[in-house]
This record gives sequence, structure tokens and C-alpha cells, in this order.
Amino acid sequence: MKTLDAKPRFPTPKAYERDYYRQLRKIARAVGQIIELYQDGATLRPGLQEALTRYAEQLQPWAQAVAAIMVGKVDQANARAWKAQSKEIARGLKVAPEMPVVKALQAEQVALITSLPIKAGERAQELALQASIGGKRADEVATEIGRSGEVTESRAMLIARTEVAKANSMITEARAASVGSTHYIWRTAEDDDVRESHAEMEGEIVAWDSPPALSDGTTTHAGQIYNCRCYAEPIIN
Repeated sequence: MKTLDAKPRFPTPKAYERDYYRQLRKIARAVGQIIELYQDGATLRPGLQEALTRYAEQLQPWAQAVAAIMVGKVDQANARAWKAQSKEIARGLKVAPEMPVVKALQAEQVALITSLPIKAGERAQELALQASIGGKRADEVATEIGRSGEVTESRAMLIARTEVAKANSMITEARAASVGSTHYIWRTAEDDDVRESHAEMEGEIVAWDSPPALSDGTTTHAGQIYNCRCYAEPIIN
């Protein structure tokens, strides 16, 4: 077995993560404005969840377009990476083996995008309930409800960082399987932000059909868990 190249070229393009986050941030800001309209201190006027649900439904066409663009860009970058490594292997990929994965990824993204306003509404309602039953002080709750846009923006960042890397990893896996690859080398971003459990995996050989159990208790392939910037370097027979 051998890797495709002495210098692996399969990391997730960071520019795509930033682009995706910029789109999701628009939703976070709109969510904050909607909740602000219904907030009255530590209480919420009736109709908030219905308003956010309508907004989520209206987002569907936009979410489908944004998801298609993100996954499409990752797919194209991944294809270029394969082509740069081996023209012979690239010829075998013309049947687009990753298309079922691409379609599934796009559907997952639409669900995640439209969940942003719903989750924000649920959080706001839970906070208001805590104030009404005396679980938290009213002023604390009012402040937390007012941070709804900020909290949603943080979730949008997590989605962007996680899902772009996940898309790249899953598309790599699909293409690798189509050319007979059974294993890959786990690669990290090789900086101080890499989780200890992932740093321990650097250079380890992993079977595509058996995601490893890491020392932190998670079981995952490279790049397929929240906030993971690792990636798989395919090994070709």
C-alpha cells in the first residue's frame, strides 16, 4: 500500500468554511431580531415559536441553494485534489461515485440550517420558563434572551466548521472506496488547537469501514466530528 503523495493535499479548504459561516450568520442575526420583537424583559409574548417556525419554513429554498453551493465547492476541490495526485486514479473517478454522498450531505445541511431559528426559539422559551418558576433571576434571563442572536451565531460557526470538514471527509471516503482504497492515514492540522485525542491519531492507519475509538471516548473518522479539522489521506493498493 502507499499514500497518494509524500505531501498530502486533502485538508478542508478554510475559505469554504468562512463562506458558509457568513451565510449562516445572516440567519443568526435575523433570529435575534425576531426574538427581540417578542421579548418583554424576562418574558416572551405569545407567538414567538410560531414566528420562528414560519421563518424556518421560508428558509427552505435559500437553505437548499446555500447547501448545494457549499457541498458543491467542497466536492470540486476534492476532485481537484485527487486529479493532482494521480491522473490514472482521476480517470477512474469520472463516474462520480460521491454523488449519493453529496445528495445526502445537502439534505443534512438544509435540516441544520432550518434548525437554527427553531433551536433559538426553544432556548428562549426555556429561559423564560426558568424566570417564571423562579429558577433564575429575571434580569439574568432578560440578558440571556437578549443574547439569542449571539448564541445562534455561535451555533452557526460550529455548524460551518464541522459540516465543511465532514463533507470533505465523506466525499474523500466515497472516492477512495471507488478506487479500492480500504484504509487511510489520519492527518491533523498540526497546531496547538488540535485536540489531544486527535493529535494521538496523527499518522495512524485507519480502516474506512471501522472508525476508531479515540481516547476521549468518541468514535469517529478524521474530520467527521464537531469542530474537527483533521482529514483522511487515502492509501491506495
